[in-house]
Amino acid sequence: MAKFTALALALSVASSTTDAFVAPHNKVSKTATTTATAPYTASTALASSTALEPPPLSPETAWGEPITNIREVQAAYRSTPAPEFAPTISALDLGIDPTDKDAQLQYFRDNATEIKNKMEECGAVVFRDFDLMKEQEGFQAMYGALGMKVCLDPLHSVSARPTVDGQKNSPVYEAVNKESRKNFFIGMHNEFVGTRAPRAAAFVCFKAAEEGGEFLIADGRAMFRDLNPDLVERLYDRSIRYSVMELPFFGWIDGLPEAMQGPFMGGIKGLASAAINAKVDFSVDLRWGEAGYDNTRMLQARAPSQPPIVRHPVTGEPTWFCNVHSHSSKLRKDREGKYGAERFEDGASQINKSDMFFGDDGDISDEDLVHMDEVTMKNVKFVKMTEGDVVLLDNYKCMHGRNVFDGTRKHGVAWFADWEGSDAQQGQAKPLEEQIKQVA
Repeated sequence: MAKFTALALALSVASSTTDAFVAPHNKVSKTATTTATAPYTASTALASSTALEPPPLSPETAWGEPITNIREVQAAYRSTPAPEFAPTISALDLGIDPTDKDAQLQYFRDNATEIKNKMEECGAVVFRDFDLMKEQEGFQAMYGALGMKVCLDPLHSVSARPTVDGQKNSPVYEAVNKESRKNFFIGMHNEFVGTRAPRAAAFVCFKAAEEGGEFLIADGRAMFRDLNPDLVERLYDRSIRYSVMELPFFGWIDGLPEAMQGPFMGGIKGLASAAINAKVDFSVDLRWGEAGYDNTRMLQARAPSQPPIVRHPVTGEPTWFCNVHSHSSKLRKDREGKYGAERFEDGASQINKSDMFFGDDGDISDEDLVHMDEVTMKNVKFVKMTEGDVVLLDNYKCMHGRNVFDGTRKHGVAWFADWEGSDAQQGQAKPLEEQIKQVA
């Protein structure tokens, strides 16, 4: 009976949750978007008691045109000064009273275009000393004043991320604040799940952890410049792919008569494949393997191959768009040696284990993984956020993560499909050949 219970659990978990699906898509979404307009008034809080309409889906990932001469492009960009990244805007520096929420909201309205241009140019903008964003209503009013168009969490199709206010369809989601995950260092990554990736995001601090818990950001353009050219060429030529899930519930198969093991494995793989592929919007390849200290038989799900470097959908700049720092099994294990092992508390947590390979399924060497880790951490900016601080970031240029923490942490995030005025920017990027001439 135990073996069939394990099978039922595995298929149930596989059909209901994953945490890191990643796969390429070459089309740009035409999904309609909704502008997040929520003026900051005392009555705003009353709206939270009414049913909310769900935001539109996160747009499809813009993988862009291939870069045919990746080594030459990197050399050209390495010869120029690094661009500005993540400037800080303080209400105090602007001469705005940190307690004057109306004046702060007016500032965001009056400077919306400039702020959005700065986000796209610099990858991220950090806002400090604004009392307006200390509560969810003010945070929504802030990004509404900027004309940001909210979308669903890209995890929507595979897992339900809780919302800050607990209300279904609320546009502000919980960041990873669980006490059970406090010693889990969240590696640097761009937010994309399956075929979908938001264009931008705003991360807000409602309560800072007593110790640690810094929000981490890194410039994908700097990553592209700093990585070893041989590795960049190798990764780009061979592409990459992720294993996005492991089902470690099949050790009992080894206890079956040998003649039965093959048919059982084939049937289980077929059932699990049908369950997973019915849930997600891209093809998942399942393969048998072994995991854990006891080499327990497991099923591993791998996403299709994708490029590790893309051209920014508006500016055309090459940027590192690769989640190796968060997905690599080796790098996570190395961090466990420093911060302690992750605490898996349920079946869903146990299956959310990922790894990264070359696109042809070849293993990436430990030497290459360590180099990517070193370059990533060299470019990480630790942002110690306090209540009301917001980081507005371009999801294609800026990776994000989270440091370990102690105490109680309450951070939230809103995802954006695009923003008012973004349509006018589309198609303005110069051909890569012209960009190379400019920076050479």
